[in-house]
Amino acid sequence: MGGRPDEVRAPESWLTGTERERAARFRFEADRQSFTAAHLLARLCAAAALDADPAALTLLQHCKVHGPGHGRPYIAEAPELGVSLSHTRGYVCAAAGPGRVGVDAERVPPGPLDERLAGHVLAPSERALVTGNDELITYWTRKEALIKRGELTLDRMNAPAAHLLTGRHLLEWAESPDIRVSVITDTPAHRAALPLHTD
Repeated sequence: MGGRPDEVRAPESWLTGTERERAARFRFEADRQSFTAAHLLARLCAAAALDADPAALTLLQHCKVHGPGHGRPYIAEAPELGVSLSHTRGYVCAAAGPGRVGVDAERVPPGPLDERLAGHVLAPSERALVTGNDELITYWTRKEALIKRGELTLDRMNAPAAHLLTGRHLLEWAESPDIRVSVITDTPAHRAALPLHTD
């Protein structure tokens, strides 16, 4: 699922105390709204996958290094369900399903190819195929989705990723002229519409 933060119709009362604390730390309101909407959308997406009440689901994150509120998200009531979320200013998305899932949304920077970013993200074989930022961000979102699945790391982001997609399912879309989204799952995935409202 994906959409603008204001299209995610769910009450902030669903958020945990840790999520509320993290949201309050954002300097800009637009970033706080995107963070909040992405966390609510992850519950809506998980609820659709589980055929459950989203209000009854608790989204948690825990990192051994950074503690609560960081690390791979999971649903406390269904820890076996794969869950992932992403937000960029003005757009949020989430994915949920069996096995591991990863989703990422990024904005395409204007102008000519960002060579610095390309050097950080692309393997030489990939760089030879990329001529503009649109293609660059497509690779970026795929690799970020793989990182969220636990199959790639930030310090190895410029490793070739094609072999990591073998046997996985890739769903991608463009949202507006400058946002690209990649979802990588273990099972076939489809894009679902945002719920029109919540109870």
